[in-house]
Amino acid sequence: MITALDHVQLAAPPGSEERLRAYYVDVLGMTEVPKPPALARRGGCWFRAGAVQLHLGIEEDFRAAGKAHPGLRVTDIEAYAARLEASGVAVRWDSALPGHQRFYAQDPVGNRLEFLEARRP
Repeated sequence: MITALDHVQLAAPPGSEERLRAYYVDVLGMTEVPKPPALARRGGCWFRAGAVQLHLGIEEDFRAAGKAHPGLRVTDIEAYAARLEASGVAVRWDSALPGHQRFYAQDPVGNRLEFLEARRP
């Protein structure tokens, strides 16, 4: 029986770790999680915000997915979008999901991220 989602892994190109750290820590406000030594040799980085973990693994022939993405729940979504925009990140709002406000943004290597918050009644 599945009881929870442990993490989501996204891919990234070789040598992108510093750009990823700047985005996921400085812009999104996540905390970097040290990788176990055996896995750290492979490159990439892991991040956490509360119970949410995103792992970025290095892929030699990296190509960002056009559709696949994690959906990240946030609070005060408009302020969060403003935070990203103030850091130079393009935000694309989408009103197609009933009962939610949401937008999409891309990390520095092109991974698509969805940010959403349930609408208040």
